[in-house]
Order: sequence, then C-alpha cells, then structure tokens
Amino acid sequence: MSTPAELRTALADRLTEDGTLTEREWDSAARAVPRELFVGTYFTPVAGSVPTSYRPVREGDPGWLEGIYADQTLVTQLDGRIRPEDVNGEAVTGIPSSSSTLPSVVLRMWQQLDTEAGHRVLEIGTGTGYSTALGAHRLGDANLTSIEYDPTVGAAAASAVKTAGFSPQLIIGDGLRGDPAGGQYDRLIATCSVRYIPLSWLHQVKPGGRILVTLSGWSYANALVLLDVTGPGEATGRFLADPTSFMIARPHDRPPRQSLALLPGDERPTRIDPEIIGTWTGSWVAQLAAPSAERMGAGGHQILSDVATGSQARTTPNPKGGWTVIQRGPLRLWDQVESAVEAWRQAGEPHQDGFGITASGSGQRVWIGHEDGPGWNLPI
Repeated sequence: MSTPAELRTALADRLTEDGTLTEREWDSAARAVPRELFVGTYFTPVAGSVPTSYRPVREGDPGWLEGIYADQTLVTQLDGRIRPEDVNGEAVTGIPSSSSTLPSVVLRMWQQLDTEAGHRVLEIGTGTGYSTALGAHRLGDANLTSIEYDPTVGAAAASAVKTAGFSPQLIIGDGLRGDPAGGQYDRLIATCSVRYIPLSWLHQVKPGGRILVTLSGWSYANALVLLDVTGPGEATGRFLADPTSFMIARPHDRPPRQSLALLPGDERPTRIDPEIIGTWTGSWVAQLAAPSAERMGAGGHQILSDVATGSQARTTPNPKGGWTVIQRGPLRLWDQVESAVEAWRQAGEPHQDGFGITASGSGQRVWIGHEDGPGWNLPI
C-alpha cells in the first residue's frame, strides 16, 4: 500500500509529464503540501444515481487515500450545510456547495496568474485550504490573504492550513467585497465563479496587476479570464482556452424558484440548431445573450427560463424538419440567443480564447476578437 508521500510524488510526476506543472516553485509546492490534511473526508457520486446521490468516504475506507491523490474534484459539502462527517454511511442527495478542485486545475491557475517573489496575492474562496497552502508555500505566509464566505468551511480550512505548517491571513467574509481592511494587491485569484467582476477587485489590485477568475451565470456556463488592471477601477483581458468551471459565488447565484411549468406561447421555426447552445462555447454565448435566464434541457430540446421576468423559450422538433421555438413573456429569450449565436458564427465560431473583456466602473462588456467587435454587457 502506497504512503501519502509516495502518492503525492506520483501525482506531481503525472502533472509534470502531461505539461501541467511547468514551474519549479509550483512543482515544489505540489510535492510538499499533503492534500489529505484538507480533504480528510469527502463525498463521491454514486454511479448511475438520478438525481445524483453521494456517499461519504472517510479515512480507512477502501480507496480513501487513492481518491485524494487522483486528479479529481472532491465534494466536501452539499446544500451549504451537509458535510461527509454528518452522514452515517448512507447515500444522500444534494447540490455540491464546497469542494476541493482538481489539483491540476489549481496548479495550472496559480501558474497562469504569473506570480513573482514579493507579490501580494488575494485569494477569493479558501475552500478546503489546499489551494491556499500551495500559495503560501510558493509566496510566503505574509504575501497571501484568503477570504472564505462560509464560516464552517473557513474554520475547517484554517485548522488544516495551520496543521500543514502555514499561517497566511485568513478572513471569513464576502470575498466579492475584497479585503475588508483595504490594501493593494499585485494579483487576485478566485476559486469560485462570478457573474461579473466585482468593482472592489478592480480597485484593490494595483494598476499593472492581474486578476484570474471564472465568469459564469445562471445557466452555469463558464469561461476563465485573465485581466490586466490598466488603471484604478479599470481592466481589460482575454479569456483562456482551458475549460475551467467553479461553483458560483453564493451572492451571485440565482435566487430559488418554484418548479417550472412549461406554458404555451408564440411559435416559429428556429434559425439555428438548438444543440449548439449545449456545447461548451455555445452555452457561453447563449448565457451572454440572456444573462438572467436559466438553461435546462439537452441536445435539441432546450429550455430557457428567465429568473427575473418569468419569460420562457423552448425548442421542439418540427414534424416537417428542423426545430420550432415556443416563446412567451416580455423577453424573447430565443431571439436574443439566436442573434448572439449568429454573430458568433459570423466571427468564425471562435473558442473562448477568441473572446475578451473590458471592465470599468461604467460597465463590463465581453467581446469577440477586439473591443469594437460584437459583444454583450455583463449583468452588473
């Protein structure tokens, strides 16, 4: 049976071989930080369960340590309250609300942030504390501040970080407001997604600094963006090719809704194949076009429901060929999505690394190709 140190070395070796780990300092951090201190218990999904159910995995269970050192995300909380320690062995259902992200994603993002010795870094989303410990190993405790929204999650992370031998500044609070003590940072990295870039971040990161964050929305399409802060409260950036996703920050998540009733509306043929908005980049374009809508369905059977107005759109097969869209409500959601997809196609259907963003106090706009290209305003 392999020891934690052996499994940790094997994981770092794999991440080096596949090109994830490219910097010596982060390779050293990956080999030094024991992940089992941060995810001593975790949930694993039960194969084939609908809706997905999870069973707890604890120290001593078969595969416990191997699961920790597999390059996989480990769910550590459901529904904002249920922890693996709270479950007596049986499977439970719930929505993941905290996790330890794949080590490959965490380490790749730290490298993409392009930190240097002496940089002060603000991390949004301490989570289990594993990413925080990696950052503290590379940057030094005095140069890292990490903010966690959930007090229970934050307390567990603080204990694990201390046990691992690190002492960065840890704060319980709303990371979307930035460091409550103020101050200026050279870099900001977020391990949660947001609907738009919080203005506090644009002011707490120095001009010349960088922000790395995943943008998402109520349809849960994701895109990773690296911004350069160009002046106080202003930044511009490009999206990255890596398909990265994170849980949305709780203050940015959609409000709860009742079960959806599909109602009649106006019908017409669609100009696009609905399946396109089920792809990674297609779903991102659709979310940009209808930012207050939730997307459901699969394949050609797509459903859009606007959280704010109750507007709906859904696609169904047309017996004569193609697809029909049914829309109702003050917003013509499919019209918005259709126009956005057509603009994206006219630009050559670029992947997300063909998109950019401009952000300031007056607004935030995602665009294709260049700032004057087709684009959409984020829902600030």
